[in-house]
Amino acid sequence: MAASSSSMSLSFSSSFLPSLPHTNTKTKTPQLKQAFIHSAYSASAPSTSRKKHWKQGEFPGITEVSAPKRSPIKNIKKKLDRKEKATAWVSTVTETLSDSILKKQWLQALQVFEMLKQQPFYQPKEGTYMKLLVLLGKSNQPQRAQELFDEMVEEGIEPTSELYTALLAAYCRSNLIDEAFSILNKMKPLPLCQPDVFTYSTLLKACVDASRFEIVDALYNEMNERLITPNTVTQNIVLSGYGKAGMYDQMEKVLSGMLQNSDCKPDIWTMNIILSVFGNKGQIEMMERWYEKFRNFGMQPETRTFNILIGAYGKKRMYDKMSTVMEYMRKLQFPWTTSTYNNVIEAFAEVGDAKNMEYTFDQMRAEGMKADTKTLCCLINGYANAGLFHKVISSVQLAAKFEIAENTSFYNAVLSACAKADDLMEMERVFKRMKDNQCQPDSRTYSILVEAYKKEGMSDKIYFLDQEQQDLTVHESL
Repeated sequence: MAASSSSMSLSFSSSFLPSLPHTNTKTKTPQLKQAFIHSAYSASAPSTSRKKHWKQGEFPGITEVSAPKRSPIKNIKKKLDRKEKATAWVSTVTETLSDSILKKQWLQALQVFEMLKQQPFYQPKEGTYMKLLVLLGKSNQPQRAQELFDEMVEEGIEPTSELYTALLAAYCRSNLIDEAFSILNKMKPLPLCQPDVFTYSTLLKACVDASRFEIVDALYNEMNERLITPNTVTQNIVLSGYGKAGMYDQMEKVLSGMLQNSDCKPDIWTMNIILSVFGNKGQIEMMERWYEKFRNFGMQPETRTFNILIGAYGKKRMYDKMSTVMEYMRKLQFPWTTSTYNNVIEAFAEVGDAKNMEYTFDQMRAEGMKADTKTLCCLINGYANAGLFHKVISSVQLAAKFEIAENTSFYNAVLSACAKADDLMEMERVFKRMKDNQCQPDSRTYSILVEAYKKEGMSDKIYFLDQEQQDLTVHESL
């Protein structure tokens, strides 16, 4: 597609302070200002070639540039065995455990913890169990969290409200709401483990995320009976859930209640949630209208607020407004963050505009911003959309060089690139590596694989995937 030579006026600049402009839905193909992107917006047409884009085994599991190999867990004990003093043992094992937790390596953390418990100097500590329970919850390992909790009780540590809430949160994160309510019922008869506002807030989030809105009112009533007052965080959670579900009347009802209650006044998170709800749904006019309302309430935007606006404009390809918000941030000395750049990179990636995507990424690195997993996912998606599959490989190598976490989103981006390249063999190899690395596939993962197999009429592969997904769901619920 030829690059557009027409430039857009940035009249939005004058109306952005203190409020946002009305949306012009009839603008021409926009061009970012020279101050940010020196070349005009150009969407590269995806390649239709079916030729082999990479050597067998090259993409993306084993590359010449790879992340530093960490010592196997068995080698840790060998290293520890060489220590002569108990103090050195304590330092080495506990530091290894802390490092594993910090890096969210739940399996290694459990293995090191088991090693720690075998040492003569070991003393069970509530704080260690709390950190591990939180890690397992965030890693979608509720069953292991339950086993760890039971071990903790056997070791003589008295459960507290905080520990029970951490276990409850582990079930909530895996959408096991009935199990979470079972934990709540165990807390109620225990004088030292009474559920608090954090317990109920965690349950409310799980309910709204799962669209179990019929339970929300019951939870509010229970909180009222127990004289537990919802705070701003609680209300923001419910507000976000209603917004994501498109239940705008209930969302406004909650917001109205917040405005009338001095105990849970709207804050900047409230503002950001509302703007995200409409921005993510592409309802730009509503987003701008609410921005003006919050400004009239006296709410001051922050960097995240502007990043939300940039992301929303980028998704709608309103590059003139996206650029102007960024200029406005510079003017007010709000720093451009990794999220700021990610939103711009994502906007170009969606349309396969590799040239402007690369320019933005280069500027991001020149300003010292650290790339994260989303950055690399956007680059991989962008190159795949542009049909530049050889650059997908370089992005995977770059992720290894930067030691970017290979999470589910990262693997999904790589799997999608393989599917777009019609390379099912490499797609299957990446999927195997994903599982070998203890990275949990999600619904998006299976959707990518099913669509790729459906395109080739491989119904047997689809059947086995469906069985695997069902087995995974059953295993998680046990």
